[in-house]
Amino acid sequence: MKTIDADIREGSFAPVYLLYGEEAYLKKQYRDKLKKALSVEGDTMNTSLFEGKGLNTGEIIDLAETMPFFADRRLILIENSGLFKSAAEDLADYMKEIAESTCFVFVEEEVDKRGRMFKNVKAAGRAVEFKKQSDAVLVQWILSRLGREGKKITQPVMQQFLTAVGSDMGYIDQELEKLLCYCMDREVITAEDVSAVCVQQTQNKIFEMVNAIGEKNQKKALDLYYDLLALKEPPMRILFLIARQFQILLQLKELSGKGFDKKFLAAKAGVPEFALGRNQAQARGFSRERLYEAVKDCVEAEEAVKTGNRNDRMAVELLIVQYSK
Repeated sequence: MKTIDADIREGSFAPVYLLYGEEAYLKKQYRDKLKKALSVEGDTMNTSLFEGKGLNTGEIIDLAETMPFFADRRLILIENSGLFKSAAEDLADYMKEIAESTCFVFVEEEVDKRGRMFKNVKAAGRAVEFKKQSDAVLVQWILSRLGREGKKITQPVMQQFLTAVGSDMGYIDQELEKLLCYCMDREVITAEDVSAVCVQQTQNKIFEMVNAIGEKNQKKALDLYYDLLALKEPPMRILFLIARQFQILLQLKELSGKGFDKKFLAAKAGVPEFALGRNQAQARGFSRERLYEAVKDCVEAEEAVKTGNRNDRMAVELLIVQYSK
């Protein structure tokens, strides 16, 4: 990211940029930065946008070879093309000899780093991976945003906010905007503000549901399930998330007491570091055997639905009833 910032600041650009990885928010930010720096707004003559798979690479090469019309350069922006996971041999070869007046910007979620396309783009320009950001980076980013607006937040309220909204930067940005508008006349953001404004993600409702199951609070567990159905969540997605939560707890159960640090445990279980403590606390409410059985029963419930032996909504409901009674 720093290399792209430096290129924009100095006005010296590589012939091709590849922005890839799972952090969509940052990719979009840098895509827009490059587009603004490399083209004039509204110049459709020299800016070409392509999206999706099945692109005609021959036409793209012909376009890249066309001189820009009353402009310094031609920008070709290609998104979610799948070209870095397929055999785009002609375009891969062209990356070695891009016309001086043309600049490519690729935005992809997944790439094959062993492929010729990736290797040639990396050799000719810049390939920048946008990974999910660490808890520390997210906290600093949020504090920076709040600081610019003259707002303050305590550490416990920050943790409450992150627990509610998760680690997706795009979603955090959206919820922060709502929170700032809600607290417009006040300097300090409170726990009550977060509860009033920030929408809980589905995963957090699943966490609450598993908590209710562990506490044998069947009514609460079923109420949360019906809430998710009312929000148009498909029963099979709910089942997948319940199974995933039980798997997280089982993994933490098996790793507990072995001297691993928080960073390792969070990475192994697939949860953000800020959510590790609450997951460990939840795991203590189940035995290892019970968690193993729960994961197994989730798999069997999914199979029963797929083979037509059970209705999807009923399959999940029976599972919740079984483990919360």
